[in-house]
Amino acid sequence: MKTRIKMNMIVGKKQIVLAALVLCLSLAVYLNWVYSGSDIGLPVTSALEDKGETKNYGDSQYVDLSTDSEAFFAEAKISRQKTRDEAVQTLKNLIESDAITPEQRTELALKTTTMAEAIEKEGKIENLIKSKGFQECMVYYDAERVDVIVKTNGLMTNEVAQMKDIICKEVSVPDENIAIIEVN
Repeated sequence: MKTRIKMNMIVGKKQIVLAALVLCLSLAVYLNWVYSGSDIGLPVTSALEDKGETKNYGDSQYVDLSTDSEAFFAEAKISRQKTRDEAVQTLKNLIESDAITPEQRTELALKTTTMAEAIEKEGKIENLIKSKGFQECMVYYDAERVDVIVKTNGLMTNEVAQMKDIICKEVSVPDENIAIIEVN
């Protein structure tokens, strides 16, 4: 009887450790999304409102950055890569851990695959948008939302439509969950 109770406590501790690590990973991904997504604490105004047009969900937004936009993109890419590296390392450590069950290992491997697919889709969308003549572009994608930050001196309606078309061909998210943010 005593051995069985000890075994249950060990499994319970392992599950708690696993849950804490998954929670930390989720928190890191969320904080990355919050601090490097469309709302970075800077004033945002709609480019369409400035032209007297009405605003629709998914329309582009103009972000006025007083710093150099090239520095902005470089810093954002470094931040995104650092967060991804930390998430991948955490998942790798969890998968290699002896403290998890085979089912949990399979679930973590699935999450790793999902993350890799999202990274691949982000890169593909970025390259396709750049191929349309934009100098810089960053894409943040999860299963429910796509945020695009693009360097331009003014987005035309047809350019926004091209970007949305590219996004919709690559991922399945509703139009209202696509944000295109303009950076000068």
